[in-house]
Parts: sequence; C-alpha cells; structure tokens
Amino acid sequence: MTPRPDLRRLRAWLRDGGLIAYATESCFGLGCDPRNARAARRILALKGRPWAKGLILIGSNAGQFQRFLATLSADLNGRLQQWWPGPNTLLLPVARHCPRWLTGRHSKLAVRVTAHAGAAQLCHGLGMALVSTSANRAGKRPLKTYRACRAAFGRRVWVLPGRCGGRRGPSRILDPLSGAVVRA
Repeated sequence: MTPRPDLRRLRAWLRDGGLIAYATESCFGLGCDPRNARAARRILALKGRPWAKGLILIGSNAGQFQRFLATLSADLNGRLQQWWPGPNTLLLPVARHCPRWLTGRHSKLAVRVTAHAGAAQLCHGLGMALVSTSANRAGKRPLKTYRACRAAFGRRVWVLPGRCGGRRGPSRILDPLSGAVVRA
C-alpha cells in the first residue's frame, strides 16, 4: 500500500509555489496549484514547454474546475459523465478570469476528471484541481516511476510514491462542443 502524504504540509508546499510529481493513468505527472503563476512557470521551464500550449488540469470531480470555467450549458453538463472519470481531457470554455498561464494561446481550458485512484484521492484530499503534465522534458519519454522522478528532479520537486495505471499513452483530448478530437 502506498503511504499517504501529509496533506497539510503538501498544501503549504503547493501554496508556496512548490511542484509535485505523482502517478497518473499512464505516467508520472508534474503538478502544481493552478492558481500559482510562479509554479506554473517553473513547470514550463522544467519541461522546456512553450507557455502557448497551455496546461491540463486534473480533478477528482468536475466541481474542482468550476472557478476556471465558464458556466456550461445544462446539456453539456449532463454529458460530462460519458467522458469522466476516464482518460478523456475535454477542452471547455473558460471563465473571464481564468489565468492565461493555464490556457496559453487558447480560448478553452483542458480539464480531466482522472480515473487514476491515487491521483483522484490526491485532488480530493487537497480539495482542488491540479496542473497535470507529463513528468519529462518536452519531446522526451514520460517518467513512469518514483525513482526516475527523484533522479530527474532531485529536491526541486516533491515526488509522491505511487504506481502508474495501465494506460499506455496520454489522455485523449477532445472538444465536446465542436466534436473535434485534438489528440487521439
């Protein structure tokens, strides 16, 4: 059984701009508090990822994205359960005050209710969504173990113990309003 992190210390770490690595459906993810611009910039720099691409948020339930998203139609809100929880990242309209460091050059935000039990427990325990991008330099293979993350990031990132799920590739990204599949 994976030891549970001290959530009080972890919340303080995230509030202060700390980065975390944690197991997800297919690999370890790099995360931070999505409200913290400095932390988001640190993730982008660590990965060598252009800010214009934007970032994905994961949560344990759709309500954790509410502060970042525009009000969804009743129809779309009712259809979310067909994709979540699961390996489907949805591009949804943003609230007027949604930070640009999350959306990049896009007008929509990428969000996913994770099906990975450990990642979902983490978001639930913290009471918030987390930035979630694969733990790797842009263009390199994602890291899949605690040990690989510790070797790659050292003390710059709080690596949480955990096992990745059995999914082989990243989540599918789709726009439920247009029906477009951005990443299969």
